[in-house]
Amino acid sequence: MTADTQTRDYQQAKLRVEELRSQIAYHEHRYFVLDSPEISDAAFDALVVELRTLEAKHPELITPDSPTQRVGGAPVETFGIVQHRLPLLSLANAFNEDDVRTWHRRVGNLLERTDFAMVCEPKIDGLACALVFENGYLTTAATRGDGTRGENITPNVRTIRSIPQRLPAGVPARFEVRGEVYMTKSGFEKLNFERGEAGLPLFASPRNSAAGSVRQLDPKVTAGRPLDAFLYQLGWQDGGAPAATHWDVLRWMKKLGFKVNPNAQRFKKFDDVIAFCEGWIEKRDSLDYEIDGIVIKVDDLGLQRQLGAVGREPRWAIAYKFPPTQATTRLLKIQVNVGRTGTLNPFAVLEPVQIAGVTVKLATLHNEDDIRRKDIREGDTVIVQRAGDVIPQVVGPVASTRTGKEKVFSMPKKCPACGTVIVRNEGEAAYYCPNRGCPAQRYRLLEHFVGRGAMDIDGIGEQLAYLLMERGFVQDGADLYRLHERRDELLQIERMGEKSVDHLLASIEESKARPLAQVLIALGIRHVGGEVASVLANHFGSIDALMDATADQIAEIAGIGPKIAESIREFFSLDENREVVEKLRAAGVNLREESGGAREGPLSGMSFVVTGRLEGFSRDGAEALIKRHGGAAGSSVTKKTDYLIVGAEAGSKLQKAQQLGTKVLDEDAFAALLREHGVDL
Repeated sequence: MTADTQTRDYQQAKLRVEELRSQIAYHEHRYFVLDSPEISDAAFDALVVELRTLEAKHPELITPDSPTQRVGGAPVETFGIVQHRLPLLSLANAFNEDDVRTWHRRVGNLLERTDFAMVCEPKIDGLACALVFENGYLTTAATRGDGTRGENITPNVRTIRSIPQRLPAGVPARFEVRGEVYMTKSGFEKLNFERGEAGLPLFASPRNSAAGSVRQLDPKVTAGRPLDAFLYQLGWQDGGAPAATHWDVLRWMKKLGFKVNPNAQRFKKFDDVIAFCEGWIEKRDSLDYEIDGIVIKVDDLGLQRQLGAVGREPRWAIAYKFPPTQATTRLLKIQVNVGRTGTLNPFAVLEPVQIAGVTVKLATLHNEDDIRRKDIREGDTVIVQRAGDVIPQVVGPVASTRTGKEKVFSMPKKCPACGTVIVRNEGEAAYYCPNRGCPAQRYRLLEHFVGRGAMDIDGIGEQLAYLLMERGFVQDGADLYRLHERRDELLQIERMGEKSVDHLLASIEESKARPLAQVLIALGIRHVGGEVASVLANHFGSIDALMDATADQIAEIAGIGPKIAESIREFFSLDENREVVEKLRAAGVNLREESGGAREGPLSGMSFVVTGRLEGFSRDGAEALIKRHGGAAGSSVTKKTDYLIVGAEAGSKLQKAQQLGTKVLDEDAFAALLREHGVDL
């Protein structure tokens, strides 16, 4: 090969490398920042492979900002120290509305005016960092440290795909942006699951996980962690026209390709600021990342400079902190209760602790495998979390506080309610009691039978359900339809006056007309929830046809697998369950599916998807309520979905809804929508 040919090949490779880097940077921005990819993963991977091949052939073309260098360089022995040009200040905290009003009044007095605009941004619970760019290239990334000096984490930050390595032309010669590195909740759960499977210690929270990941001496470890970053402030700049407001800075950073929180808002009225803060207390759990408050800033940068700082805290900003959703307390004992299908559910008895304004004494522990994976023991000091007003859960132990007196937990060998030897099916995490006559199961099944989404009988709460069973009024849900024969006896129950009894009996009578799908839910068949019940009702048209079907015939239905089919077949093979069906038939309960197309109602024409855990409804209950009033309840978010109803731990469906622009409602907003359309709750 001649020298001219080599030179020509080199120049072509150089041009292609630049072209590939530009294309990869563009598509990374579309995927990791805008969440709107234009090409498939395979097409993106092909671009990266081509770039790697060219760089391997021409290593002199490799630069620190190349996308191929995001996977991490060589490990370091220790982090260098970076001197911050301007200190990274800490924010003063406000814990209630009065604190925020006091801050606003103080700022107004200092400025001798109250007509200043403010910007409110979710306070990301992560690790603060400062990024310096020179001539459009990322050159330094540092932690906050003590505010004046931080650790140099540049190689690790280069692995975070949402942080650009190179910026468009026209940026200031040198400038610094500041933000927060964080880990998504879903990424944290996946990482902890993988660590548990590998026998590694678990991280306590997404924040701890993010901080630990960024401080890895080996960048390749950081590259394997699901880190992300929001940028929220311009630290300083050399060259370029200075912005007038913080809001302008956020828009400028977004234009450059930085990921800026989409929930930030600008307000002119103080009452709107308070409403924004209070609104996010309820909505915080709908996000796939943790926030612990709202940062409120004076928008005008000139006013910020005029206000200055006191000590290490700027006068022009304050952090409104949410009530805590986590706390530490002592786990006194692990006990086990029995669910309606016989599942044994371990739970923690705790020293009472205040979380988000609620006294927590009990918390869920899921199952024995989860307890062992997290290494939770009786007597441990534990982290307890109460998110989205759902049942509190034990996140994990604080192992450093152990004294050696803690006890390892094992599931009992027999059902605590009836003494039957418990069993565990292959492939399932839970143990269960196989005795269908178990009193605990019968009581829980009665509660389930009357609940929303099932027969939806108003007037029977936990206490009354227990009394009805204890005093022999009912043995199962079907017996409720004979309670009218015992009206006088019902009147003898404490707090059951004529009005209460008549309301109860009327509600029982009304429930006879519930759709077949709700009757199937009410029966409490294992693995049969709202969606499966609707499929079965639509396919078979009557409970008799379903009872006569073989497991193979049931399993052939789309959406119904062998596991569900076998559970249904097993349920109807038992005489006591068929007897319940016959009692329902004798009472006049509807056991056939309505024909004639979709049900008309106030929600007709509306399409819903329900995700996450709700407090006032079960997911099946919410879907049944929607269908009963004419709405459609789907299992996945599409362009045709009108509303996504979100509870705690909403996950990927929320991300999909945000991508498609689907309207997202929390539980309160959902209830308000129902009332607005005349649906009684």
